[in-house]
Amino acid sequence: MERVNDYDSFAEAYSAENENSLVNAYYARPAMLALAGDVTGRRILDAGCGSGPLSEALRDRGGVVTGIDSSANMLALAERRLGADADLHLADLRDSLPFDDGAFDDVVSSLVLHYLEDWGPTLAELRRVLRPGGRLIASVDHPFVAYTIQDPRPDYFATTSYTFDWTFGGRTVPMRFWRKPLHAMTDAFIAAGFRLCTISEPQPDPAARELFPDGFRDLSTKTCFLFFVVEVPPSATGSDG
Repeated sequence: MERVNDYDSFAEAYSAENENSLVNAYYARPAMLALAGDVTGRRILDAGCGSGPLSEALRDRGGVVTGIDSSANMLALAERRLGADADLHLADLRDSLPFDDGAFDDVVSSLVLHYLEDWGPTLAELRRVLRPGGRLIASVDHPFVAYTIQDPRPDYFATTSYTFDWTFGGRTVPMRFWRKPLHAMTDAFIAAGFRLCTISEPQPDPAARELFPDGFRDLSTKTCFLFFVVEVPPSATGSDG
């Protein structure tokens, strides 16, 4: 049986699908970039950078970007995209990160946290590597979607895992995510020492209307992903607040 979430085994196919798909290229990435705003000169950690499309977009907007991912094959694709001098690191978000306290102004984490059962240790590390006043901008599967894809529906208030087969690039791979109720997500951010700034349910890029007419209507009228901006309080020092 194939391992779940084995990005090393399907990195090329996933990257090709992700490049111009409706939900990635015309929804998730534009929404993350809009929430990030002007990033000129800001030190940004792309936590779960994959093959690097968000890193590239942030760099093109003037950000100084470092990428981490737990898939070596994904990082190889990111290096191909960003160049051999790109600051890329093989790292698992469930472990300690190889960066100093306060090393970054922003962390972006696009569609990554829902792979984790326990957000606590990961959020604590991301807070540690952010300077006081620094931001974490994150997106996850919308909890409403996560709790309606199975029948019978699971307990909304429980943290539970779910698996499904993901088909792209002519192949099918097994995936496993973790769903949490909204309050568990916001509680996790607050427990890690963040201040909640924004919860966003954005619309897709209008350019997708002509490119994906059927999908655009679906995406603009139904829930898909949920986006957060949380901040380390400006008065915070070190990891103790």
